[in-house]
Amino acid sequence: MAISLKTTSGKILASVALVGTAAAVAGMGTYGAFTSSTSASQAVTAGTVTIALGTGANNTLNVPVAGLLPGDKVEKLVTLANTGNSDLNNVTLTTSAGATGSLLTTDTTNGLQLTIENCSVAWTGTAAPYTCAGTKTTVLASGPVIAANSVLNNLTSLTSTKTDNLKVTTALPATADNTFQGATSTVGFSFTGTQRTQTTK
Repeated sequence: MAISLKTTSGKILASVALVGTAAAVAGMGTYGAFTSSTSASQAVTAGTVTIALGTGANNTLNVPVAGLLPGDKVEKLVTLANTGNSDLNNVTLTTSAGATGSLLTTDTTNGLQLTIENCSVAWTGTAAPYTCAGTKTTVLASGPVIAANSVLNNLTSLTSTKTDNLKVTTALPATADNTFQGATSTVGFSFTGTQRTQTTK
């Protein structure tokens, strides 16, 4: 029995032609679309959180004290400035004596007591006791000289570019007895500013 190849070949050619026609139609659709585009750019800069203590006459915290007796007080002046471009949520103070600790810093009752006050203008006087000709507020109530993360109150330097005039008073209570004679310590002051509460801009 003979097999006809003509009919089979005809079907194959017809299928190929149909596929080619469909591809041509699809190609025509791709080049027929309208388009439009636009763009924008946004510059973003992070804020700065920076606080700084004064130098020279604006910071006498670095001046050593000698000959302290029970009942004596030592007054030191220092400016605290917000030199960053962001407001702050708070400023804390941590004081430490490290390896120089003695009864002066370890005895929380009879040892050194620390108080910090703020004046709305520069403190007046060439030597202690200094006076405030403006408004005086308490930044840190009296307490043991060594403490960690004490929150400081009534600071204008929480606002960017503002400066506070601080008076740091260290007192040796009259209750300090003979065991304190000749004791010595070096107290370090570390101020830390924390950024304002985050917001949506």
